[in-house]
Amino acid sequence: MTVSDPDSTAARPPLALTPLIALSLGYFLVMLDVTVVTVAVPDIRESLHAGPSALQWIVDGYSTLFAGLLLLGGGLGDRLGHRRMFLTGLAVFTAASVGCGLAGTTAVLVGGRLAQGAGAAFLVPASLALLQATYPDRAVRARAIAIWGAVASIAFGAGPVVGGLLIAGLDWRAVFWLNLPVGALAVVLTLRHLPAATRKPPAHRMDPAGQVLGVVGLVALAGGINEAGSQGWASPLVLGFFAVGVAALALFIAVERRLEASVGTRPNGRAPLLRLSLFRTGAFSATAVIGLLISLGYYGMLFLSTLYFQQERGYDALTTGLALLPSVCMGLIAAPVFSRAAARTGPYVPMAFGLFLGAVGFLGWLLAGPGTAYPVLLFALIATGLGQTLAALASMAAIIESAPADGAGVASAVFNVSRQVGSAVGVALFGTLVATSGHFTDGLHLSATLAAGSFLAGGFLAIGARRRAVVAAWRPPDGPSAPGRRCRLRRRAPCGRVLKRRTG
Repeated sequence: MTVSDPDSTAARPPLALTPLIALSLGYFLVMLDVTVVTVAVPDIRESLHAGPSALQWIVDGYSTLFAGLLLLGGGLGDRLGHRRMFLTGLAVFTAASVGCGLAGTTAVLVGGRLAQGAGAAFLVPASLALLQATYPDRAVRARAIAIWGAVASIAFGAGPVVGGLLIAGLDWRAVFWLNLPVGALAVVLTLRHLPAATRKPPAHRMDPAGQVLGVVGLVALAGGINEAGSQGWASPLVLGFFAVGVAALALFIAVERRLEASVGTRPNGRAPLLRLSLFRTGAFSATAVIGLLISLGYYGMLFLSTLYFQQERGYDALTTGLALLPSVCMGLIAAPVFSRAAARTGPYVPMAFGLFLGAVGFLGWLLAGPGTAYPVLLFALIATGLGQTLAALASMAAIIESAPADGAGVASAVFNVSRQVGSAVGVALFGTLVATSGHFTDGLHLSATLAAGSFLAGGFLAIGARRRAVVAAWRPPDGPSAPGRRCRLRRRAPCGRVLKRRTG
């Protein structure tokens, strides 16, 4: 008997754009505020008389709390509903932007940036989980993720340009006021076009110990990495952050392991915030590591690229933003390429291709010097931008495919924590290499080599994850067939190929 694959015969459902616009606007805000504030630092320093430490927390405090609260945000979304958490994150982020725009002191501005990070931590895991629920068809979901990720890529890349234009025409507060109309539109579209899912009452109580330990551990770890760039890796403050972070995360793992083991024996007990059994899935673990390697290499080099154009070439903030556009706006090309490739092959083929392309592109930075002509660097900018975006989009698709439906929020949070940690490590590590090198370009070349190595390692991990995913799809769900039984199965593997198998 032949069982046909329904995906090959059924018509694809159309891509509903309005829910996608709502989800993309939320992610747009989060990614825009990662970079838009960086060009406002000189004006903020002059306006509020901010010291170096305050300025560092105005820039890095956002990403620190964002990383620290991601697991909590993902867990609350799985328990309370992703639409509710998405709206909560939007409300917190928009209200915090008002506080930043009205700030009259550095303390108020730092507090507003921390609140923005908290809103982003609730918003992002819910956004990715809502994509999974709204677009259950794999090919349609690949298109949705491609557009969603492309919007974020454009927001991240446009941040310095948008910030430079707003500051030139108005002042630094305008970079925060911009969030109000975008956030309000996202809330309206979400309320109208993303219906709340019917949820059953949770069978288990929450995990307050895991939530506290997870937040403390991740905030301390992210804070230590951020401080390492300016204080040095061996400073007492950085070592103290790391000690607290490692201790809290070790206790977190012990608590989560105990709670997960007791879930089956205690029906009314506490459910773990993070099911550690997720990491037993090879594809999930590999994709989480790949997310860290992508961010470590790309965002670490993006940080150095900004310094290179400003310090070595003397570009102002707006010109630097325009010089980086060939890299940071590759989402416009990567999105359609990924959606078509993923529908045919699954996420791992474009993931591996993007990582290998990015590795080659980073080696192009070895040509950079104080007087290198800009066209010589175009290949490095384009290849790294296109490779990073392809790999990131594919990783997002792979992480939600490998996660259970009731754990999509936490799975998304794990992936985003991995990416945030990778970004912070890349910026701090590459910044240290440049600071301790005899010349800026020496540190730039060493960092580019390390970035190429991180992408190369990620590419081989992607190949291994694809093989494991194919084997998992090929394995019979009920064990080997009984002797004498003959049947023919046709199944579509995650890589997109139709597999044929005879048993008996």
